[in-house]
Parts: sequence; structure tokens; C-alpha cells
Amino acid sequence: MELSATTALLGIDLSGNAPKFRSVIDAVNNAVAEGRLHTGDALPSVSQLCAECQLSRDTVFKAYSMLKEQGTVASVPNKGYFIAEETSKVFVFLDTFKAYKEVLYDTFVKTLGGGVIADVNFHHYNPRIFKKLIEDSIGRYSKYIVMPFGGEGTDDALRLIPSDKLLVIDWDVNAHWTKNRVYQDFGASLAAGLSEVLHRLRTYDEVHFLYPEYTNHPRESVDSFIGFCMREGLKYKIEEHSADFEVRAGVAYISVSDRMLGRFLEQCREKKLEVGRDAGIISYNETPMKKFIHNGITVFSTDFEQMGRKAAEFVLENREMNVCVPSKMIIRESL
Repeated sequence: MELSATTALLGIDLSGNAPKFRSVIDAVNNAVAEGRLHTGDALPSVSQLCAECQLSRDTVFKAYSMLKEQGTVASVPNKGYFIAEETSKVFVFLDTFKAYKEVLYDTFVKTLGGGVIADVNFHHYNPRIFKKLIEDSIGRYSKYIVMPFGGEGTDDALRLIPSDKLLVIDWDVNAHWTKNRVYQDFGASLAAGLSEVLHRLRTYDEVHFLYPEYTNHPRESVDSFIGFCMREGLKYKIEEHSADFEVRAGVAYISVSDRMLGRFLEQCREKKLEVGRDAGIISYNETPMKKFIHNGITVFSTDFEQMGRKAAEFVLENREMNVCVPSKMIIRESL
């Protein structure tokens, strides 16, 4: 049977393994997100869609009912179904919820404004959760904003997302093949930042990089730190066992973990060491509170507000994006 104009506009794809009702839902959501359907546009009747796409009434009715629950579709007795809201949905997949991720997400949502719903999820570096949530999300969103990691099978899961709809943010180390990226540099930028505080680092006997066993921070930063210390003739150490950590006078520390930052500050208080004079510290990732703790914690951080704005631009402007967001050293009294 020849398809009507509206049914053809939906472009329902029944060739995959997804349930047929889900294919109808995805087709309607995509048509709205891509501007093929607008508020007030009529959908094919249940009988029409059944006949033209060879679907059962239960399948079509279930799809339309779920679209009504989502708020995408409304119905009027004796008139049928139509688009209720011209709203696109974005799948936001973050690693964990931390203070600096809140800055990124808040900026992202504010820049989006109305008309776009951001559905946020967290994978907590769990490959099973990562794969399951992505598999369940396919076809339901107009864009996908994902923080990836190197877990088993995660790369294959990412490849399920159409490349023009996927934006990888924060890390690009595990997704070099993607064409859309907004990321921070974990290598050369750290060396540049450390150069800015080299005169302060030289006032200490040693510089230690705190890289605890539980961190998921890219190893690239450790390699950059080692190279910097060797070039500048600084005595250095990598501390990877959190249980053995003990603050020493005359040492400046770099911490990728706020948990280790807390232990550093706690031990300085117990040992009566003055932060920034007896022992120094640089913390990764700016948060609203670090400027107030101990007269200010020196941080090395990317601009998470800019990262959030760029992610929103990818959604709103529907264009390719490959941006390295700059990182910088914010110098305060802790070093």
C-alpha cells in the first residue's frame, strides 16, 4: 500500500530489533526533534497507520498512549492524534555527579533555554550500566551528550549512536573516532600550567602527584607531570596508595582527587603544618568552595562553564563541533 504523506514523513523503521511500538515512538520523536512535525500537526489515525505499515491496533495504540504520557502527543475525541509540544529531548550521560559537573550541567541547561528537555543519567564507570542505558536510549533522543570511559564494550555501545547526534565531552582519550568532541587536554596543558607556578614549586624540596588507586583520571596527566619534573630538575614522586599517604613538610602536592585533598588538609591541621608554606597543594577541577577553603586552594582546571555552553550549542545549532576547552592554573594561597 502506498504511504500517505504524513506516514511517509514519519519514516518509521521496522527493520531493527526494537519492538514495533518503540519504532513508532522513536519515529514521532525524531520527526519532532528534526522539525518535520510541529505543534498542531495531525498524526495518522490508528487505523491508517495499521493499514499502511502493517501494524496491529494494539501496537499503534500502545505507541500513541506512551507518546501522550510523554506529553509529545495529545488526542481529541473524533478528531484523532496531533503533536502537542514541539520539544526535543537530549540524552546527557555523565560519569559521576560532582561539584564541577554541576557547573557544567547548569550552564548547559541554562544555555539550552526552553523547548529542549535534558534527560541526565550517570554511569559511575560501570560498563554494564553504560551499555544498558545507551542501548535503551537509541532512537529516543535528538542528541546524545556523553562522557565516555575505557570500560569493556563501552566503545561498541557508543557506536550505536548515529555519529551526527553524538557529542563526546570532557574526555576524548577513549573516543578518538568521534567527529563531535568538546574536551579538555590532560597532557600538554598541565605542563603549561605548572610552568606558571614553577617559581613556587622550587620553594619546596619535592613535588608529589597524588594518583590514588580508585581514581579514573587519565594517566596522561601523570606522564605529563613526570616529563615536566625531569625537564625542570624537580625531585618528584607518584603516590598511588591512598592508605599510605602522609603529609610531609617541604613537599608540594598535586591531587586529582578531592578525597585526597581533604586528607591533606586534615593531616596539615593535625600536624600543625601551614598550608602554602610548610606544605603546598594544587587541586584538580575548580569548584565554588575551593576559593574559600584555607584562604583559597590553588586549582588547575578546565572551563566547565564553556564546556557546558559548547555542548548546548551542539544541540541548538545542529552543527559539527571539535573544540578543546582550555585549562588554566588559578593561583591561590595553598601553594
